[in-house]
Parts: sequence; C-alpha cells; structure tokens
Amino acid sequence: MLQIFAQIGRSVINFFREFGQIAILLTQIMRYVPRIHKDRRLVLAEMSIVGNESLPLVILIGAFTGAIAALQATNLFAKFNLIGIARPFIGGSISTVVFTELTPVLTALVIAGRVGGAIAAQLGTMQVSEQIDALEMMAIDKNRYLGMPRVIAALTMMPVLAVFSNLVALIGAYMLTTLKFDFTFDIFFDSIQRFFQVSEILQSLFKSFIFGGVTALVGCHVGFATEGGAEGVGRSTVRAFTISAATILILDAVFGYIF
Repeated sequence: MLQIFAQIGRSVINFFREFGQIAILLTQIMRYVPRIHKDRRLVLAEMSIVGNESLPLVILIGAFTGAIAALQATNLFAKFNLIGIARPFIGGSISTVVFTELTPVLTALVIAGRVGGAIAAQLGTMQVSEQIDALEMMAIDKNRYLGMPRVIAALTMMPVLAVFSNLVALIGAYMLTTLKFDFTFDIFFDSIQRFFQVSEILQSLFKSFIFGGVTALVGCHVGFATEGGAEGVGRSTVRAFTISAATILILDAVFGYIF
C-alpha cells in the first residue's frame, strides 16, 4: 500500500515539475517575440512547414469530419423518424458541432502527430548529436533560434488551418446529406445561415490558437530534454504526441465547461 502511495506521489511531483519546466520554457520563448522581424526567415520557414505542408492532410481530415458529423446527425434523427421535422435544423446543428468541437480538436490532433512529433524528433536529434551544445558555444540561444520560430508558427498557422478545415467540413457534410437524404443546397446552407453565431467561429479560432501553441511548446520541451541516442529520439517523438494529444483533450473539456 505504501508503495502505491509513493508511486502516486512521484507521479504527481513529476507532473508538476514538468509543467513548471514547460511554463519556464514558454516565458523564455516569449522574451524573443518582440524581435520576430529580425528572425522572420526562421519564422516563415516554420510557418510553411506547419501550414502549407499540413494543408492537404487537414483538408482530407476536415472533409471526412464533416461527412461523419452529418452521417451521425442524420442517422440519429432517422432512427426516430424525425428526419422530416429536423430537416430545417440539421445544417445549423452540424455547423455548430463542426465549428466548436470537431474541427479544432481533430485538426489539433493531426498537427500534434505530424508537427509536434516532428519538432520533438528534430530537436531531439540535435540534442543527442550535440548540435544544440554547438549553438550555445556560438552564443546562440536555442530558445530564440529553435523554439520561438516553431511556437510562433504553430500559434499563427493553426487558426488558418482551422478555417480551411471548417470550410471543407461543411462541404463534406452537404455532399453526404445531399446524396443520402436528398438535401438541397438552399435547405442545408439556409439552416446554417439562420442559426450561425459569430461566437462559434471565434471559439474555433481561439481553441486552434491555444492547441497549436501547446503542440509546439510540448514538442520543443520534449525535444530539448531528449537523451539516449536514436532510441531516445524515438521515445521523445511518441512522448511529444502523447502529451500534446492528452493536453488538447483536457483543455477542450475545460473550454467546453467554461464556454
């Protein structure tokens, strides 16, 4: 019994220690935000990786996210023979779920796997091969040169990716409802227009902004702490995605309670 409580205590202490390390890393990176214009080439290069190179995957995920949301919503009403009554409201209900929950979370999870893991692998490789030590020997701060561009790129590009994902999700939902339940363009999008609220888009962008920052920050933290050679790099890649995904889901639950 004592060993169980000791293990729980160690886990709690490790959690708060790592949380403190990530918070310190955030403050160290934010110190260099005022000089973004001087490091704009580094930031733009990372924005291309996070944004342009992730866009095809985000569009694919967004399209099927909308289609699945429409499928579940229509099947639920059809199960109780309410599809005729609910027809004027289905478009609006799908858009609300897509904007506020599905698109921000699923896009963030995709970016956590693709970008967060890549950041941890890149920085972890540099750490175990002593490239970061070489940068410090040349008086180059790793937080400015490696951390800040990645965090800023994720913060700025995640909301942009969320916008694209929202658009293709609505298109995917419209196509499925049209093919399966003979919805017309006017019925589907008129419902969205009537029940649309600006707060839904703002909530989607805010969540994407936070989730993007968390993904990049966790990737940088795990990458800088990598040790153990190639095996350690592999562990860091998996660990970065695991921590990012768990944090995204926890934050989404907190936001759901607040909003």
